[in-house]
Amino acid sequence: MAIDEDNLQQVLNIERIVHEPVRLVVMVILFSVESADFLYLLRATGQTKGNISSHMTKLEMAGYVEVEKKFRGKVPMTLYTLTDEGHQAL
Repeated sequence: MAIDEDNLQQVLNIERIVHEPVRLVVMVILFSVESADFLYLLRATGQTKGNISSHMTKLEMAGYVEVEKKFRGKVPMTLYTLTDEGHQAL
């Protein structure tokens, strides 16, 4: 069976940051909403706080999500929004 060079190159060019399963789920969630807070993403993915935090840091460093920290009353809240680069990466 011959290997199709174009298909092979497409596979090799897959954006590794995005296509890790948990990060892909997070980006799909953010694609479908304006923004989501940390607790929502935590519940939606079923991951641990540390795991989600690590994934979100990687997405932020790649420029795919924007992070906003604020307060809801006296409770701290972290909001995530998909950037234009994040939209393009999907």
